[in-house]
This record gives sequence, C-alpha cells and structure tokens, in this order.
Amino acid sequence: MTTFALALDLGGTKLDAALVDPSGTVLAGSRARRATGRDITPAALDEALAAVVAEALTALPADAQVVGAGIGSAGPVDRPSGGILPVNMPALVGFDLAAAVARAVRAAGLDVPVVLGHDGGALALAESWIGAAADAVASLSIVVSTGIGGGFVLGGALMTGASGNAGHLGQTLVGDTTLEEIASGPASIAWARAQGWSGTTGMELGAAAAAGDAIARAAVERSARAVGIGLANASTLVDLDVISIGGGFSHVSDDYIELVGTALREAAVLEFARRVRVVRSALGDEGPLIGAAALILRRG
Repeated sequence: MTTFALALDLGGTKLDAALVDPSGTVLAGSRARRATGRDITPAALDEALAAVVAEALTALPADAQVVGAGIGSAGPVDRPSGGILPVNMPALVGFDLAAAVARAVRAAGLDVPVVLGHDGGALALAESWIGAAADAVASLSIVVSTGIGGGFVLGGALMTGASGNAGHLGQTLVGDTTLEEIASGPASIAWARAQGWSGTTGMELGAAAAAGDAIARAAVERSARAVGIGLANASTLVDLDVISIGGGFSHVSDDYIELVGTALREAAVLEFARRVRVVRSALGDEGPLIGAAALILRRG
C-alpha cells in the first residue's frame, strides 16, 4: 500500500498543506493554501487548518494511507507542548498548533501521529534528505525572505535543541542588531529607501540593482555581507560542510549566493569554517512542505 505524510507549513502570510510520499515527492493535486496574516486569530486558524487538511486529503488515492501529519511552523515553537509563539502572528502566541492539527485530522477521519517543528528546521531536514545538502555530514539551511530562519542537520539528524528552536539564525547578533533586522527583505528595502531609493518591493530592488542603481546594489551587498558574517559564526561553531540558502530575497540578484560565500570567507577566522560550501536551495517552494513531511517520514 502506498503511504503518504500530510505536510503543513504555517507562515506569516499563508498556510499550506500537501501529501508527500516516502521519496519526498509532493503528490500532484494535493496542495492546498489559505491566507494567514499578522492579525490571524486562533479561531480563524482552526478554520484554515480544517479547510487545507480536508482539501489535501481529497487527492489521496483510494489504495493509499496517511501515516502521520508533520508541521513546520513559524517560530519560536514549544515542541514539547505542541504550542507556538510566532513573532509575526501575535494572536497565536501560546496556540496549541499540534492539538489543532490533530483535531483537523480527526475531523477528516484519520487517527495518526502529529509532529511539530519550526519551519527552518523542517527546511533543513528536507535539504539534507533530497536537496542541496544531501551529501553533507553537517549542514545548515536558511531562508532569507521576510524573515531569516534556518536549521541544522548533523549526521542525518535534525538538531532540534531543548525546545525545538535550534537554528534561529535571524535572531543572532551581527554588530549591535540582529541579522534579520539588517539583511531580510523588508530591512533591506527600508535601508535603501532611507538612502533615497524610491521603490517599495524586493522585486523592484533587484531590478534596480541589475539596472545599475548604486543604492539598490548597495542594499543587496549589505544584506549578503551580513548573512555571510552570520554564517561564518555558525560555521565556526558547528563545523559545517554545506550551507543551503533559499527564500524569496535570496533571488534579489543572480550573484547573491556568491556574495554571501565571499563575505563568509572574508569573515571566518579559521580555515575549516572558510571551507564550507555555500549553495542555493535545491527544492524551491516545495522545500518547507517536504521538510514538514520528513518530520514524519524520516523519524528514527
């Protein structure tokens, strides 16, 4: 019998669900999405969960079964309790997401285990399984987007930490502020506008940089340099061999990954930290869902 994991990815703008098979393939026609947003309430999220779970399961083949539900959530999370404390959805702080997913799954007629992780860790697990870090002994996968987050996989196992939050690179300090406050998409746009640039989106920033706008290009380089410094620290602490980078803002320029790698090598003090390979994520927008499924499919 064919088996699938039900994967859910909860972020600050949307909730996604899909069915993923043991090879890491997202089942065609199974993806479902609902909007979230900063002001989403527990009641609204309950409704969205019920909707995406039911919609995803309509694609389940008649001869297949679901073996569990994995959740990658915006963090921080409290993995032991099943709760979340997302900074970008304040009304959900303390919300028991694992229990809410279990209710939605039971309402759809299933009785399966539910596993919660933070979204950066889920992505890291996906990249180490079938993505850009599949050959790594020790890897870090990060997203540079509206926020910056990531996760570590060591020896094939996701490093969760005591509460499930290992890998929140965006909240580490670069200089006197956090990496996210310097290098994320919104932070880079705000910095460029403060220098006199008139655009409002990351796409506009990338286009302006490519067209030769000096301020836009400086914003791109400023972001990449800060990310490189943060990754130099991470590589020194954990002795990484691969760092995978994804997220919408990482596409702001064709050479963004190369800029990050150069900044890392310039910042790292020790040779082993400078040797880490910095590569682009191989899984695109399916990575978070594949990683959420891996919380079920790759257990043990």
